[in-house]
Amino acid sequence: MSTNPSTSTAFDTARAEGRAALVGYLPAGFPSVEGSVEAIKVMVDAGCDVIEIGMPYSDPVMDGPTIQAAAQQALEGGIRTTDLMRVVEAVAATGAPTVVMTYWNPVEHYGGSRRTGRSGVELFAADLASAGGAGLITPDLTPDAGGEWIAAADEHDLDKVFLVAPSSTPERIAMTTAACRGFVYATAVMGVTGARTTTSDLAAPLVARTRETTDLPVGVGLGVSNGDQAAEIASYADGVIVGSAFVRALLDHPDDLPGGLRALRALTEDLAAGVRRA
Repeated sequence: MSTNPSTSTAFDTARAEGRAALVGYLPAGFPSVEGSVEAIKVMVDAGCDVIEIGMPYSDPVMDGPTIQAAAQQALEGGIRTTDLMRVVEAVAATGAPTVVMTYWNPVEHYGGSRRTGRSGVELFAADLASAGGAGLITPDLTPDAGGEWIAAADEHDLDKVFLVAPSSTPERIAMTTAACRGFVYATAVMGVTGARTTTSDLAAPLVARTRETTDLPVGVGLGVSNGDQAAEIASYADGVIVGSAFVRALLDHPDDLPGGLRALRALTEDLAAGVRRA
C-alpha cells in the first residue's frame, strides 16, 4: 500500500497560510521528456503547490488548441506511458504532491495482461503509487462508471479527483464529491480548456454548491492566465488550477527551452503572488 501524501496536504498547508493553493499543469513529454521534468521543477520552485501532469492523448475531447498542440508535440516525440511514470517520479521527488490528468483509455489499456495477469487499471494504480504519484484526475470518467478505478485507487491510497461543472445537478455534485479523495475539480466554464481574458461568473456559485456536499478542498480550473485572475478565484476557492497559460509560455519559445523556462518562472511567480494577494 502506498504512503504517498494526498494532495489535500498541500491544500491544508495553503489554508494554514491563509491562501489558496496553486495547481500547475503541464503535459509529460512537452517539449520533451527531460524538458517537461525541467519545466515542472521550475514551476515547483517558483510557487506551485500541486503539480498536475498530463498524459498526452490522441483524442483530447476536453482540451483546447493550446494543450492539444503541446500534446501533439509530445506524441510526435514518442511519449509513452512509461515515460509518464518517469516524469511523475522525478517531479514527486521534489516533494510537491503530483497527480496525473489523463483520459481513461490509456489507463484501461495500460499493459496489464502481459504482467502477472492484472488489469491495466490495477497495474496503472500500482505503478503510479510506486512512482510517488498522489493520484489521478479523470476528466472523462465519472464515479458511477469508475468502480474499477475507485477500488484500485483505494488499494494504493491514491487520490481520486473527479470533476463537477456548472451544469451538474445537486444530486450529481453530491455523488461526485462523495467519491473524491484529495480535492474536487470544479470546471469554471463550459467548454474546452484555454486561457481566457476574464474568469467565469459561474465559478463562485459552483464552488458554493460543491462545498455544501463536502469538506474536501475545491480547486477551480479552466481559463486562468495571470495573477489578477488567480487572485479573483483564490478569494472563494481552495485552489487555482492553471494549465494552458503554462503550456503557452513554452509554446511561445520554440527551440528555446531556456527562454521558455524564464517565461514559465515569471508566470508562476505572478500566479503564486496572485493566490497570496487574495
